[in-house]
Amino acid sequence: MTTGNAPYVARDLAHVWHPCTQMKDHEQHLPLIPIRRGQGVWLEDYSGRRYLDAISSWWVNLFGHANPRINAAVREQLDSLEQVILAGFTHEPVIDLSEALVAIAPEGLTRCFYADNGSAAVEVAVKMSFHYWRNVGRQAKRRFITLSNSYHGETLGALAVGNVELYKEIYQPLLMDVITVPSPDCYEREAGESWAEHSRRKFAHMEATLAPHAHEVAAVIVEPLVQCAGTMRMYDPVYLELLRDACNRYEVHLIADEIAVGFGRTGTMFACEQAGIRPDFMCLSKGLTAGYLPLSTVMTTERVYAAFYDEYEKLNAFLHSHSFTGNPLACAVARASLRIFRDDNILERNRALAAHMGTRARELEDHPHVAEVRQRGMIVAIELVKDKATRAPYPWQERRGLVIYRHGIERGVLLRPVGNVVYFMPPYVITPDEIDLMVDVAREGIELATCD
Repeated sequence: MTTGNAPYVARDLAHVWHPCTQMKDHEQHLPLIPIRRGQGVWLEDYSGRRYLDAISSWWVNLFGHANPRINAAVREQLDSLEQVILAGFTHEPVIDLSEALVAIAPEGLTRCFYADNGSAAVEVAVKMSFHYWRNVGRQAKRRFITLSNSYHGETLGALAVGNVELYKEIYQPLLMDVITVPSPDCYEREAGESWAEHSRRKFAHMEATLAPHAHEVAAVIVEPLVQCAGTMRMYDPVYLELLRDACNRYEVHLIADEIAVGFGRTGTMFACEQAGIRPDFMCLSKGLTAGYLPLSTVMTTERVYAAFYDEYEKLNAFLHSHSFTGNPLACAVARASLRIFRDDNILERNRALAAHMGTRARELEDHPHVAEVRQRGMIVAIELVKDKATRAPYPWQERRGLVIYRHGIERGVLLRPVGNVVYFMPPYVITPDEIDLMVDVAREGIELATCD
């Protein structure tokens, strides 16, 4: 028996402040949807309506809601240990997970430092890079280089090294000064120019910035291959190859923020693999626990680790901490997720799903208001424009994406466009028929949003 959504909406609006939301919207034309349960790619509200989770609940869910194998791992761990301090103590789940991550990460990333969310992981990497240079006597290296249109989280350090103005502009007076280099975003490539050619050409800006600033730069931070919050803009792996080489030459760290793109999203376990590179720091979260529990880690090298390994009196230790660092429940979930990758050959299975999703999405390329359909593995993005010939965008004030979101909800599909970009980032357990539904509903929403 269902009670309906209304009682939960009223209780929520009395006390809950939602993220990334103008709360007045929920009191007017955008009703909240309280979710009672999830199963596979589906979410169900208290009125019994179902919604296909086309965005993996903000890019975190890999193997569906209420996955029985992951549920079993949670239950098993609950019976033995739910939480213990990781300072001075350890436990089997964090040891198992660390060994498993080192086994699949780019070779040379052998140390795992845990936190509880993606922004915290970026904070750890930024602090660790700065602290490393201090420990080795290079105190001048205290600045960071980031790409335009990048996003690395919303705590102050993570916000500083990002570049999406919507999130950053108002807090600018609180943020450290960084150096911003133009993104290799291939949406901006010239007519007839390949992704690789464009990305290689745009790297000239990075080279020109590193040359005069290397003495004061601790690290370059990038989202490998896809700038997700930056409207799913993508670039070629050659940029990462060139960047790794330049960071080596100029003695600058490379931080790879794989929080959104790691764990199979781009077609390989980690996006950096497609360039054949190893960053100095790799930040992981979101899919790390298949969307179950908050957990993040920063993987780094023995060289970095050694710079902090000393006698206590030297005060060289890295003192960053979180109460729930290496939480046993979260680590057990992450380990179960990695076993599913191994046992079910997920990356190979995803290739067929990605091919079908890309084929269906590219049917929209001829739409008069679609400038581009782009894809990297299990991420597909559809760029809407006011004028296809000039690629002039719709004014953000028109909120065209909101029309698509609302239509999706009416039709039972959770789509959450980023600005004027409709994207698909579904759980890996989605079926071809569910992909068809997802794309068909998006097409209907695009027609409604661009019909004037």
